[in-house]
Amino acid sequence: MSEAASVPFSETKAPESPERLHRGALGLVDIAASTMANIGPAYSFFFSFGLIVVTAGIAAPLTIIAAAIAIALLGNTLSQFSRAQPSTGGFITFVGKSFGGTSAVTTALLCGAGYIIAISSVLAVSGWYLEYVLAYYFHWNVPWIIWSVLLTAGSVVMMYRGVAVSTKLAGFFFGFEMVVLVIVAVAVLVKNGSQLSAAPFEWSHLNNGFSGLAPGFPLAVYLFIGWENSAALAEETGNPRRNVPRAVYLSIAMMAVLYLLVAYATVAGFHDNAKSLAVPLIPFITVAHSALAKVAVIAYLAGLTSTVGVLIAAVNSQARLVFNAGREGLLPRWIGRVHPTRRTPINAIYTFVGLAGGIIAVWCILHLIGSHQSGNMNGLSFFDDSGTMGTLLILVVYFLANLALPFYYRKYRPQEFNLLKHLILPVLGMIAIAIPVYYLCKPPQPQPLDWFPYAALAIIVVSVTYAFVLNRRDPTLGDRVGSIVADE
Repeated sequence: MSEAASVPFSETKAPESPERLHRGALGLVDIAASTMANIGPAYSFFFSFGLIVVTAGIAAPLTIIAAAIAIALLGNTLSQFSRAQPSTGGFITFVGKSFGGTSAVTTALLCGAGYIIAISSVLAVSGWYLEYVLAYYFHWNVPWIIWSVLLTAGSVVMMYRGVAVSTKLAGFFFGFEMVVLVIVAVAVLVKNGSQLSAAPFEWSHLNNGFSGLAPGFPLAVYLFIGWENSAALAEETGNPRRNVPRAVYLSIAMMAVLYLLVAYATVAGFHDNAKSLAVPLIPFITVAHSALAKVAVIAYLAGLTSTVGVLIAAVNSQARLVFNAGREGLLPRWIGRVHPTRRTPINAIYTFVGLAGGIIAVWCILHLIGSHQSGNMNGLSFFDDSGTMGTLLILVVYFLANLALPFYYRKYRPQEFNLLKHLILPVLGMIAIAIPVYYLCKPPQPQPLDWFPYAALAIIVVSVTYAFVLNRRDPTLGDRVGSIVADE
């Protein structure tokens, strides 16, 4: 077969001299802070905890503990891969090295689709939340879509300037929100000190036992989405084989403790009354008003800085996954180019944000011309729908990564294979992932969640088909997967 015949129609053949990012620009603190900013504890908790309480009752913190254990199992998988072969491609590289070119392209497409759909929820809710705050304090009624455009544009500018600048800004935003969450939580606990109990951590207070825990489990897992951020920054991190695993474990542990603190405080602030807690739009804001009425504005600001921090940190890391896929020839190679002086994956960032914005635009148009009332066209509704759909695809990628770990170590590092780390824990991780996928797909589901499993299945089928065709047209594809190691 000639070289021309082996190059697929999308021009995915990797360039001879791969584009490199700004190596050594970040340290352990930078990538850990960026990871926690990507998780966005205020952003995630504000918009999700009320729904978890609806399913689990006042023992909702138990759901968070279960999710933290599941994420820790995934953290082991990512850390073991990163110690062996740190890569900006993250899960795409790890799955591809284990199972070949077709699996790499499939994972790249699933990663790209899942993260782009999920990031569109962040773009939308950032504008909606700013509209919500300004309407509350100043009675402004500027449509949320305008604020979303402005916040997204400002974030892209920061990412264009360089990874060090944007990562440190996201880390600063995270530091502010964490301090605020702790202050408010402690204030609520002090105010309600005489009424505190262990009820939020007692199994008997779960709605219907395990059947109450399981439906809220996917929402609790969503609280931690972004925990894998540091792996995509490996190439720009000093000593990534050591620092990436440390950042992964540190981020998961800190977020678990923080979530349990604010969850317990929120339940206490509503005097262990699940029905009352489920009424407010953002329960944590309500308890902030009750405990710190005169300075409750800081809770609002924490939510705002958190959404912007998530936007910056998530696009920074997730765009690098598709950038690396383009650089290695798994996706169109123009996605894998960097800015000549700033060394940022600017094409991948533009593609990532552009597609996410396009999803929001299509959703708005369908609401305007369809049977939906325009009054329902708010960013929070879009956040709920797109966040769930994106998470479903991301969970499939997590499952594939766990499946790949034992095969990778047996194939490339058999002398280092450890039964616990490389087989038992990833199998437990697959089980933990199967639970939220089951409950996201189990009928009956309310609209539009009822068609999400079919949409996810269609995306998987298209991705596998495209990957198979691409791999047949370019047999060298599998050799290029993981060819760019972060510290080499």
